[in-house]
Amino acid sequence: MRRFVNFSIRYFPALFLIALVAIPAAYGAWTEDEFEKRPLYAYPLPHGKDDIIGNLITYQIQKGDTLLDVGRWFGVTAKEISNANAGIDWWAPPAGRVIILPDEHILPDTPRVGIVMNIPEMRLYYYFPSPIGPVHPKAKGKVTPAKFEPGKKEKHAGGVTPSVVYSFPVGLGRFDWKTPVGTFTVRGKTRNPTWNVPQDIYEEHLERDGEAEHSVSGDDPDNPLGHYRIELTLPEYAFHGTNVPWGVGMEVSHGCIRLYPEDIERLFNKVKIGTPGMFVYQPVKFGWRGDALYVEVHEDLYGMYAGLWAYAQKEADRKGLTDQIDMQKLEKAVEQKTGVPTYIMPGPAPGSAS
Repeated sequence: MRRFVNFSIRYFPALFLIALVAIPAAYGAWTEDEFEKRPLYAYPLPHGKDDIIGNLITYQIQKGDTLLDVGRWFGVTAKEISNANAGIDWWAPPAGRVIILPDEHILPDTPRVGIVMNIPEMRLYYYFPSPIGPVHPKAKGKVTPAKFEPGKKEKHAGGVTPSVVYSFPVGLGRFDWKTPVGTFTVRGKTRNPTWNVPQDIYEEHLERDGEAEHSVSGDDPDNPLGHYRIELTLPEYAFHGTNVPWGVGMEVSHGCIRLYPEDIERLFNKVKIGTPGMFVYQPVKFGWRGDALYVEVHEDLYGMYAGLWAYAQKEADRKGLTDQIDMQKLEKAVEQKTGVPTYIMPGPAPGSAS
């Protein structure tokens, strides 16, 4: 049995990359082999003032589906789906219900270069191709960081102009292992990495389980790093796979950033040593599609701001957008925190019935 998904065209079809797709699953019975072969989509990089990639997708829940499996197949997470659908249950969503799959994103407010990860969004953006810093000629793994150029969104260091952007959901560190804001450079890549367990994590596991290992080999199926690791110049942080895919979209790691196994493999094969990157913290993102203004709101994961409503107003003012916004629409979007780009200008949204 094959199921089908419908793709919303309430915006501009020119930004579509995905046609009607048959889903290789019967009654929720996705397999690891199917996940490994699921399609990888590249989004055309918007030009001019446009900031939005993708389009919303609608999907009808089938008997036996979980949001974890549905999300993984479409490159989103159970949390993203639940947030976009009024808190629908992750494990037992109602069969027959048509839900939104939030495959539409406002790009973070950064230079469009390298790897950009927005912490509150739990999502990584990889602008491809990207410039790289010069690799040290005599010492493997040593790189000179390639610098971001604020305000430049089309041309970048090294004369490279990214043509597409890939987007991957991630899992992050727990509240007591916060992922930091900062810039980095990719300094190395390792297949089947050995996990050398830090002493504090070793002691935590020992107290919790009564036993613990000081290292886990790269071919061990219980290795939490999975099969691929991308090392960063930011000390003690890396992108890696996972032996527990449901942890993507959650705060469960000890600080490093985990991706779905099939996503880290693709990122690993595409990214080059020397690629620049940055971790940013943007729970409220404003973005344009044509002449229409949208906002995308996520939870303030680490409690960085006294209130998201005050932060959203401050950001709108900083960007000079206040006069173009219906503030009641913005306030509602901040309250709901759906993670879906929401139209916030006066009047009906583009494509809606008048």
